[in-house]
Amino acid sequence: MLVTYLLGEANAEEIRLVDEWLAANPENGNYYNQLKQVWEKSKLIAASSSVDTNAAWNRFQARTQVHKAKSRNSLFLRVAATVIFVIGAALLGIYLNDQYGNTPQMAVSTIEKTLIDTLPDGSVVTLNKKSSISYPKKFKGNTRKIQLKGEAFFNVSPDKTKPFVIDVKDIQVEVVGTSFNIRENKESTSVIVETGIVKVTKAGNTITLTAGEMMEIIDSGKIINKSKSSDKLYNYYRSKQFVCEDTPLWKLVQVLNEAYGSEIVITRSELKDLKINTTFNDASLDEILSVIHETFLITVTKKDNRILLQ
Repeated sequence: MLVTYLLGEANAEEIRLVDEWLAANPENGNYYNQLKQVWEKSKLIAASSSVDTNAAWNRFQARTQVHKAKSRNSLFLRVAATVIFVIGAALLGIYLNDQYGNTPQMAVSTIEKTLIDTLPDGSVVTLNKKSSISYPKKFKGNTRKIQLKGEAFFNVSPDKTKPFVIDVKDIQVEVVGTSFNIRENKESTSVIVETGIVKVTKAGNTITLTAGEMMEIIDSGKIINKSKSSDKLYNYYRSKQFVCEDTPLWKLVQVLNEAYGSEIVITRSELKDLKINTTFNDASLDEILSVIHETFLITVTKKDNRILLQ
């Protein structure tokens, strides 16, 4: 549709859709401008081409002995032109990527399932559901920079000459070779380190985390001091386990609601800080609720798409 739009052949409905798409997100406008640049460059390439297209067409007809109506020839030429444009765009895209190596060329996103992706440097990223990353097709320059939305676990390949930098909201997370988890939502961003050293920077303030440490940054600007990571619940989407070590019930419920898309509500305040010590291995929500019921002798009731702990 964008090609049709550039050719000036889009109908009123297509023009409306493209205009709405352009207005919806600044990234869409950037993509369109890149495509337009490819289009303009392609016209210059075509203008300087030494290929005799008429002779090539005649040779094609002679070889295949196909004689079609003029309208069919016109349609064929339009399709051929589109194919040539796509090939030219791909080649020019490679050229632009060589010239502007920091422009993200790859994007990976998830909806309802987790996903594992290997980056150009061999680093491995596990994306939680409803998350996305974008990164250059090839890391160039002095850093390996990517962008993150949502939650992901990173296992970064060591390279002291080229730090690995993650942009998440207005925060930068920098490492050389380590493993850690980043989670961002509407209220805050948290970083939990499993191995190595991680530097977290916001508004010029930098905090260094080591293995077993974590920190949380509230969007309003307050940086919560680093602390020891209290449990391994954050790792559930990667390990398929809910590991509870003196974990308060409210925290387990929070993770269960996220993992299963449920709405579990603790109706009595005295239940929220009850501690649980167990590990659920790839268990269903009903199995986990049954253990909660038997452990604390509390009632579990399902009502109006909600699960009440009473």
